Amino acid sequence: MDNFDLSRRLAAEALGTGILVATVVGSGIMAETLTKDVALALLCNTLPTGAILVVLITVLGPISGAHFNPAVTLVFTGRRELPVNEAALYVIAQIAGGIAGTMAAHLMFGLPLLDLSTKVRTGGPQWFAEAVAAFGLVATILAGIRFQRTAVPWLVGLYITAAYWFTASTSFANPAVAIARSLTNTFSGIRPTDLPGFILAELCGAFAGLLLMNWLLGHSRAPAPLPMTETIQ
Repeated sequence: MDNFDLSRRLAAEALGTGILVATVVGSGIMAETLTKDVALALLCNTLPTGAILVVLITVLGPISGAHFNPAVTLVFTGRRELPVNEAALYVIAQIAGGIAGTMAAHLMFGLPLLDLSTKVRTGGPQWFAEAVAAFGLVATILAGIRFQRTAVPWLVGLYITAAYWFTASTSFANPAVAIARSLTNTFSGIRPTDLPGFILAELCGAFAGLLLMNWLLGHSRAPAPLPMTETIQ
């Protein structure tokens, strides 16, 4: 990231979030077009999303860090790895890119550019599921960076693929993506009125993930020196 100026990093964040949302929304529209089986449609929505995350994090990660997610950006700000003023611009770029992604998906399928969703996604179980989804995402990213940095694209892609299925909310885990998905009245949509609960749950989950992983990955104490006799041997 140090080799790229802020404007390029913001462009990478907007582009990555836009392509991610276009994949989520577009694959959902395609799934609805091809099948009436909801389980199969969800699978058709899941696989492209996990796959595109691997691609996007691999190719754009070296430029901006490949956050594509305000919750992730806030985590790195909390870790003092991204200044607050830059983090604010990251979030704006992510939201703008996500909305552009919804518009691009609609254009590809001949739908109105923006169409407010009517799909109900609310209630305690859904909010808890979003907190769990964001918690797991942050834990995956931070542990991946610590132990297997080159595998992070795959770890994130595989985590989201799994979380689509083990969370009741289908794992939005991303405030920018949630906002963008409120603007499509298709398979992947969410009512705008349901956004506050989702976003708050995502931020709480991400913060909990940050707290736990900061403790879990904290530096362990150095091992005690060997007794002199063992050192000689």
